[in-house]
Amino acid sequence: MIGSRRRSRSTTNVWPGYVDALSALLMLVIFMLLVYVVSQLYLSQTLSDRDTQLARLNAQLNELSELLGLEENRSEALENQLTSLQERNNSLVGQLESTREQLMRQTAMADAQSERLASMEESIDEKDDISASQQAMILRLSNQIASLREQLRQIASALELQEQMTADKEQELEQVSRRLNTLLAERVNQLEQYQSEFFARLRDILAGNENVRIVGDRFLLPSELLFASASAELGEEGRQELDKLAKLLLDVSAKIPEDVDWILRIDGHTDILPINTPRFPSNWELSTARAVAVVRYLAAQGVPERRMAAAGFGEFFPVAEGTSPEALQRNRRIELKLTDR
Repeated sequence: MIGSRRRSRSTTNVWPGYVDALSALLMLVIFMLLVYVVSQLYLSQTLSDRDTQLARLNAQLNELSELLGLEENRSEALENQLTSLQERNNSLVGQLESTREQLMRQTAMADAQSERLASMEESIDEKDDISASQQAMILRLSNQIASLREQLRQIASALELQEQMTADKEQELEQVSRRLNTLLAERVNQLEQYQSEFFARLRDILAGNENVRIVGDRFLLPSELLFASASAELGEEGRQELDKLAKLLLDVSAKIPEDVDWILRIDGHTDILPINTPRFPSNWELSTARAVAVVRYLAAQGVPERRMAAAGFGEFFPVAEGTSPEALQRNRRIELKLTDR
């Protein structure tokens, strides 16, 4: 009887321990929820600030695009004006040169006539007998000579003025060219920034694949990752890798302004072992077909076709020397590069 009471009392005393454990567990859950809520608030604020900065950057890029368009229109107008001015200048210079030569011939003739008149005057003075008609002729010839000399002076002044105007126009065109070069350099810098972003993000995406290599600013994908031997048909594993690439391209291309002329170059390469099949008579056809297959698959995923270029290089640009299996495997590859057109 006494033992039964003791067992009943000990069983009842266990509950306070359970209550304490449940209270501690509940406090821990509440603490974790608070930490989660605070982290979500901080992450939301960070994302909001990033979106604001991206919107501001897009607005600045749009302003630069408008400025570049205005500068290009103004440069084109100035170039057309300068071309027209040069044509008129060349025509005017030709006319002035022709007129000057004609006037010089007339001046020479007038000088000869003047000499003859002087000789006649000397002869007349000797004879001391000159008629009124001869005096009128001498006066008329003297006036013609003076008029011709005045025309020569005016032509020389017009030529100097025209040369000065041409020099001013050339200086203005040179300034416009410098401004355009500056804007083009800024566009090149923008493309380099997007190239860096594309390069870094693609490197992170393909980091898990040990076969993918990076050489300079290019990504080298082994052909075995995308195609079967002597084939240009994409395999399932290759499609999965290209799906990652297409998603990244669509994300990056949405940020690049339309006036930045960029393309994704896709180059196909083979090893030195020859191939001769009805479909692929040589490595030229095989490397080109593989590059085109990659372009067509990316286009099917939504990547703009005008932003891609496919090229086949056959076996003529190896990255590894020799005929070992490792060298042959390294040379069979697809190269990707984001660049300008």
